[in-house]
Amino acid sequence: MRDRNELPTPRIEGEILSSSNLKAFTFNDLKNATKNFRPDSLLGEGGFGHVYKGWIDEHTLAPSRPGSGMVVAVKKLKPEGFQGHKEWLTEVDYLGQLHHKNLVKLIGYCSDGDNRLLVYEFMPKGSLENHLFRSVCFISMALLC
Repeated sequence: MRDRNELPTPRIEGEILSSSNLKAFTFNDLKNATKNFRPDSLLGEGGFGHVYKGWIDEHTLAPSRPGSGMVVAVKKLKPEGFQGHKEWLTEVDYLGQLHHKNLVKLIGYCSDGDNRLLVYEFMPKGSLENHLFRSVCFISMALLC
């Protein structure tokens, strides 16, 4: 018998992506939205890859000029990164269905060739992880002085 908290793993990509209410972006859409993934658009990085700041039209969700439209965070996964394709599919499936005021909203995804990207609403004040990590750094530095 399956534990109630255990979520099933998505089986096939088509099943996941066609069942969601997410926007399917092309890689070129996201290149345009992030100014070609330029370093000045980089918000952060981790074992999964890099997160870039981008802009899309609020109504059509098409890429827009930097500084106009809705700001988004574009998570570009490294093909050799810690988060693999299976985990990416799971994230698309479950975060595409979850909506809560305390959770960042997944707006869309890109599965174009070997490229795997996720498009989230932008959090102007950063993530909880950033705030917690920054606090630990400040505390650690204060103890060293």
